[in-house]
Amino acid sequence: MRKTMLGIAIAALAAMAAPAAAQELTAGMQKGDPDLKSAGPLAFAPQGILLAGDGQGGAVFAIATGDAEGKPEEARHQIPGLDEKVAAALGTTAADILIADMAVNPASGKVYLSVARGKGPGAAPAIVVLDGTSKVSELKLKDVSFSKAALPNPSSKRAEAITDLAYVDGRVIVAGLSSEEFASNLRSIPFPFKSADPGASIEIYHGAHGKFETNSPIRTFAVHESQILAAYTCTPLVRIPVGDLKAGSKVKGTTIAELGNRNRPLDMIVYQSGGKSWLLLANNSRGVMKISTDGIDRAQGITEKISGVAGQKYETIAALKGVTELDRLNKSHAVVIVREGAGPMTLATIPLP
Repeated sequence: MRKTMLGIAIAALAAMAAPAAAQELTAGMQKGDPDLKSAGPLAFAPQGILLAGDGQGGAVFAIATGDAEGKPEEARHQIPGLDEKVAAALGTTAADILIADMAVNPASGKVYLSVARGKGPGAAPAIVVLDGTSKVSELKLKDVSFSKAALPNPSSKRAEAITDLAYVDGRVIVAGLSSEEFASNLRSIPFPFKSADPGASIEIYHGAHGKFETNSPIRTFAVHESQILAAYTCTPLVRIPVGDLKAGSKVKGTTIAELGNRNRPLDMIVYQSGGKSWLLLANNSRGVMKISTDGIDRAQGITEKISGVAGQKYETIAALKGVTELDRLNKSHAVVIVREGAGPMTLATIPLP
């Protein structure tokens, strides 16, 4: 089939732009050993670049994994006894590790885990890779390309200095607590990293408590149509415009749902099904909730004390019990870590409900 001159020109430009874009995200990275003090929340930027939150060190790292292509639409994961296999790969026992977070690389479909070896703030950090064939291996953090953004004002409560993070349109959004008077904080850091600013202080109305709060950390968040949808302990769901995250600003979020008290949100994703968008939110005591996004961008918000639940409608997915970690694998499936009671962990692929 003949191509027009315009078609040829477009194809040539696209061919030149692809490697240029790849080079742009790793430009300025240094070669060496990332000095992680801890491995906490994980997320992915394009081209297989892993983002890792280091609460103990008060920094966010970007690590070029080289895992930049694959067939995520075909990937499936099923690993029973996950904690035991991870511990064995790290040369220790399941009782001596803590899996802090899980992220799926959208470029390849491989699963990455942040792990602490040992107990307490002195535990050694590790990142583990699962390739879908029950193979578990440690990501080597020696002589790799990486960059680091040190936070200028992390909270002294280092376990809550970084609670979640995500790559959004050329920026890394980081949630956690700062050392400011209004401690609840969201940062929007340009990527590739140059520096991190003090972030924006976040105020919300907590309907179950009947008051405004500025010192409660966001536990997990997802981004839907330029809005951060953030879940807090006990359990307000709050809408915050990404564009409002200016350095040093004070931002008032809109509480669009109260999902029940005595509960801690664990992980959240956005996905599409049946021509609509949904949130899937895993909680420690209220199971996995499928939350409608209908009208979520224009909901007026909760501003008075309530008991029970209110706001956005949801259903609890009865088949999903004991979910501790959750991330999207592809358009139709997610990956979960499940643990019921004190039993072993299982990594599994599930269809999106």
